Amino acid sequence: MKYQGRIQQWDDAKGYGFVEPNGGGTRAFTHIKAFKQRSRRPVNGDIIVYEVEQDRNGNHRACNISLLKDHKAKRLRANKPTSQRKRNVIVLSIFSGALALFTLSGRLPFIVPIVYGAVSLLTILFYGIDKSAAKKEKRRVSEAKLHILSLLGGWPGALLAQQIFKHKRSKSSFMRVYWVTVLVNLILLGLIAFEVISTQAFMVEI
Repeated sequence: MKYQGRIQQWDDAKGYGFVEPNGGGTRAFTHIKAFKQRSRRPVNGDIIVYEVEQDRNGNHRACNISLLKDHKAKRLRANKPTSQRKRNVIVLSIFSGALALFTLSGRLPFIVPIVYGAVSLLTILFYGIDKSAAKKEKRRVSEAKLHILSLLGGWPGALLAQQIFKHKRSKSSFMRVYWVTVLVNLILLGLIAFEVISTQAFMVEI
C-alpha cells in the first residue's frame, strides 16, 4: 500500500530521517537508499510517496520511496504511450474514412488509396530497417528519407511504425518535421479532391 507523507528530521550527511504520513499515523524511518531514481536529494519538508515495511524489531521503515514530483512524472510518462496510441487511432480512422469517402464519391481516383497503401508499407519497412540498424549500431536510414516517404503518402505507415517499433516517437525534432510532412501531404490531397490541382500533378508529385 502506498502512502504520502512529509519528510522530517532529515540529516543529509547521514542520509536518513523520518516521514510523517499525511492525515496522521505512525511515522516511519526513511533512508536515502530506499529512494528509487530520485531526481535530487531529499530535504526537510519534501512530500514523498512510499510503502511501509517492518524491521526485525517491529519498527516501521519507508521503502520504495519517490519524491512526489518524480512519482507524478513517472505516471505521466507511463500514460503517454496510451494517449499517443489513442491519438494515432483517431487520426488514422478519420483519414481512412475521409479517403474512402472521397474515393467512392469520385473526387479521388482509385489509384490514390493504392499509392497511400503501397508507400505506407514501404515506410514501415524502412522504419523497421532503421530500428534494427540502430540496435546493431550499423548504417542508419537517414531521417530525410523517412520524411520524404511520409511526404509522398507514407505518413500513415510511419505513424504505425512509430508505435510498432517504438521508434522516433520520443524525438521531438523529428516528430515536428514529421507532422509538417503530414500537413503538406494532406493539403496536396485536399487540393486534388476539390479539383484545385489535377490528379496528373499529384502523380508527378509522388
